Amino acid sequence: MNSSLVERIANAVLYEGYILYPYRPSSVKNQRRFNFGVLVPPAYSAVQSGTETAIMRTECLVRGGRETNLDVRLRFLQVIESDTWQEAVERDVRLTDCLVGDLLAEPRRADFRFSTVQGSLELTAKSVAGCGSGLFLVAAEVTNWTPLEHPERFSRDAVLPHSLAAAHTILAAREGEFISLLDPPESFRTAAANCHNVGTWPVLVGENGERGAMLSSPIILYDYPQVAAESPGDLFDATEIDEILTLRILTLTEEEKREMRGAGEQTRRILARTETLPEEQLMKLHGALRGLRPVRESE
Repeated sequence: MNSSLVERIANAVLYEGYILYPYRPSSVKNQRRFNFGVLVPPAYSAVQSGTETAIMRTECLVRGGRETNLDVRLRFLQVIESDTWQEAVERDVRLTDCLVGDLLAEPRRADFRFSTVQGSLELTAKSVAGCGSGLFLVAAEVTNWTPLEHPERFSRDAVLPHSLAAAHTILAAREGEFISLLDPPESFRTAAANCHNVGTWPVLVGENGERGAMLSSPIILYDYPQVAAESPGDLFDATEIDEILTLRILTLTEEEKREMRGAGEQTRRILARTETLPEEQLMKLHGALRGLRPVRESE
């Protein structure tokens, strides 16, 4: 498994929409944060009549045996309030060396607490009937258990420090392999259709054809998503066009750049990288030829 490729895709999911061009906290479109993968406290979810959720659940198929070894990693951002800006801290929770045979008997669970947020990550497995031996439905469920008094008094922005933002999971298998839910083998189509995912979409990640890892993301992706090789770094902007955003950053005024530097470590990195980008790398952003295919002449 290409772990660096998986990490790069996961980072893109983690910070998708974190801050948008022109990368200033005062910008109107940066006043409402984290549109993807927000798990709120259960009490707040209850008063929002189903428009917000405290639970994210991933179900996927694994082909292997009782000795198949699974790891699951939960990543999310925790909002930290400051005087002028809601900055974010990366959080990471893991369950490792989970044998399918053990999971069939009882789930594995990790409880976590980070200052104003608490929750759990639980991993379960069960055999799938009708597909022969060696096919298992594996489920990873993330729950925000943060207590919240008088939830009706909280706005969405006010509840973010008690929420899991941009939550997603990465699942890895050893001595076994994941089955694509988007394009499963014919014999597994019914089992794949019966997987029930809540607030997330699991896809295969890594090099094309690898089946050792899945990214379960609140953003809809295809199997084997990739970041363009020409991209010099994350820009956090949905469907980002690196060349346009890079050129726009270079045209910011000195006052706008000062505000950008004050927005956090991520925006400082964007500015520093952009201002020192070599000309040859900037030219690579102008376009790339991915491949050629024959064109049939019209009759």
